[in-house]
Amino acid sequence: MAHLTTSVEYGIHCLIWLVDANDTPLSSRDLAELQGVSPTFLAKIFPKLEKAGIVAASEGVRGGYRLAKAPEDISFLEIVDAIEGDKPLFDCQQIRGRCAVFGGTAPAWSLAGVCAVHAVMLRAEKSMRETLAKESLAGVAKTFRRKSPPEFSNDIQNWVGDRVKARASPRKPRAPKKSS
Repeated sequence: MAHLTTSVEYGIHCLIWLVDANDTPLSSRDLAELQGVSPTFLAKIFPKLEKAGIVAASEGVRGGYRLAKAPEDISFLEIVDAIEGDKPLFDCQQIRGRCAVFGGTAPAWSLAGVCAVHAVMLRAEKSMRETLAKESLAGVAKTFRRKSPPEFSNDIQNWVGDRVKARASPRKPRAPKKSS
């Protein structure tokens, strides 16, 4: 797992909104506006989440993204790996074999086994992955709801409802331009 970027943070927050969307698809544009981020930024995240089976996309005027499975079945590790990829936390460069005292050729003992620094990083990554695997999207959404006042949830539901209605309503045709 590489350094976790803001893509993970925004992705998780958007997924929390989808938990409370009651299976109503939300467009990446709506989710971007809700989060105050560029739609093109989220447009890069959601295909990764879809490929991982975390969200499902639907096309059309009422289209958008919804959770592809129950939030209880979506772990933070799954989300992180979908967005960032399953990259190691630490990329050992075998610096231990480059000591100036070795005169350019590292002795076998200096490179034997796992580097002590790398071993610590491997344990840290294992611990982090285990912790992320234990945390579900449902659990975090529940904590989020508990911390926010009930009227906030209503405001979000109304905002989402307005967006869905706006997408579904027919657009007024433009008046033809008058020729001179």
